[in-house]
Amino acid sequence: MKNVNYKNLIPFFLIVLSLVFGGIIVVTTFNTFKTQLTICLLFGIFIAGLITYFVAEKINQSESYIAQFKDEFSELAVSNERFEIVSKATSDTIWDWDITTNSFIWNKGIQDVFGYNKEEVGDNLQWWFDKIHPEDSLKMSVKLYSYIAQKSEKWQDEYRFMAADGTYRFVFDRGFLVKDEKDNVIRMIGAVQDVTKSKTEEQRLQLLGTVITQNRETVIIAELANADYPEDRIVYVNPAFETMTGYSQEEVIGKPANILINRLKSKRDIKLISDALKKKEAFKMETLNKRKNNEEYWVNLTFIPITNKDNQNTHWISIQRDITEEKGKEKEREQLIKELTLNNADLKQFSYITSHNLRAPLSNLRGLLALLEDIEIKDEELKEIINGFERSTQQLNETINDLVNVIIIKDKPSIEREPIVVREVFENVFNQLGFLINNLNPIIKLDIDKVPTLQVNKSYFESILLNLTTNALRYHEPSRQLNISFTAKNKGNTIYLYFKDNGLGIDLKRHKDKIFGLYQRFHDNPDSKGLGLYLVKSQVESMGGTITVDSEVGIGTTFTITFKNE
Repeated sequence: MKNVNYKNLIPFFLIVLSLVFGGIIVVTTFNTFKTQLTICLLFGIFIAGLITYFVAEKINQSESYIAQFKDEFSELAVSNERFEIVSKATSDTIWDWDITTNSFIWNKGIQDVFGYNKEEVGDNLQWWFDKIHPEDSLKMSVKLYSYIAQKSEKWQDEYRFMAADGTYRFVFDRGFLVKDEKDNVIRMIGAVQDVTKSKTEEQRLQLLGTVITQNRETVIIAELANADYPEDRIVYVNPAFETMTGYSQEEVIGKPANILINRLKSKRDIKLISDALKKKEAFKMETLNKRKNNEEYWVNLTFIPITNKDNQNTHWISIQRDITEEKGKEKEREQLIKELTLNNADLKQFSYITSHNLRAPLSNLRGLLALLEDIEIKDEELKEIINGFERSTQQLNETINDLVNVIIIKDKPSIEREPIVVREVFENVFNQLGFLINNLNPIIKLDIDKVPTLQVNKSYFESILLNLTTNALRYHEPSRQLNISFTAKNKGNTIYLYFKDNGLGIDLKRHKDKIFGLYQRFHDNPDSKGLGLYLVKSQVESMGGTITVDSEVGIGTTFTITFKNE
């Protein structure tokens, strides 16, 4: 026997020795019934000693087993404690699947990481599979059971697992098989790790990489000079770089960044870039560069410093765009503007000269016509000719005056303004148009009580009202009485002026883009010069206002003028 406690056998051996010697003495001395009974008694005591011995031995073995069990239990407790510490340190969710009974056990990670209450966690394989995203479930189960069937050393997979809040997390799962002595798979133990953050970041980086790769603009990434590299070193260029510069990626990656910067045509720009990079400052500029074949091209450069988590500059990114074509168009545009400015100045000078040169003969003609008024002309035909000549002279004078006004407005885009009384300006306009007003007898309505005064140029405003009222009188609808209304409203910081009539109207579908054009006529009226609305718009805009028109043929026209309320 093993592990025998010999101290427990000492009383037993003493009793046995005493009985043996006592029995010998009795047998040799007495040969009677009592003697035999004594021998039987001694034998019984011997048997009892043997039983006592075996009982003591079993007790001794039990104490040994209990001590061994305590040691093993203590080791198991330490092992479990280490297991819990490791699972917490790795933020993994541990699971244990008993394949023979289909029971499933999760550690506390299922609560801490995925937010499930203890009561919500299932104890079978189906609960686990129900929480896997439907698009991943079939693929994952096929790989898992294939792994079990092949008895592979380890299994791992990525899939989406539902958290308690209903959202899916990206997880990385890996498992290990436990086999019995007959090499049958009986259990599987695994660890689930939440990799949502890294997966999201990976997807974001893939998208950024796609954007950079597919971008038509050149992207250059360089590492700043450090202990290993004395100069800034190019670590990445996208495919657009090859198209723009003519250099391949292999020719520049790993090379000093100066290989590109020093190709700039302007030494001053090279210094500006170098200084900005030393200061680790972002900057933007346009400069002239050279391709690999020394062809010059204009480029828009942007440099952005990149810092690490310790806020230390480690890299810079340069985004570059070829603007050669834009520069060419810009140069053409500048040349065109220069030519237009020169032409405009020539036209302005021509207008001044023309209007000045026509003034003298026109004044002479008007003077001669005035003298003819004192002469009685009996020839009716001659009288009609003189009247036609007088009307033409008057129209020519008005046209020259309008042209002069247009030139003055265009030459002075902003003009001084003053407070005016709106009603007084209207009275002046009505006085000037008294003859036409008396002939047509229109209904004129003024609603200007809410805006009795305006901050405008008085002569311009009077000219605007004179032109709009004249047009309303000239282009009235003969079949109905003419109605003219002028309404002024103040809305917020804007004043709205509405001039409305029920005249012939304008076909906006045909003439919308020409309404305020120069020499535009929309009706066959012999007195029309096509300058009125052009002059109105020029005067409104010179005072900082806007004008729009809404018109319908046969219904009438509404002009809306706005000024900022200052």
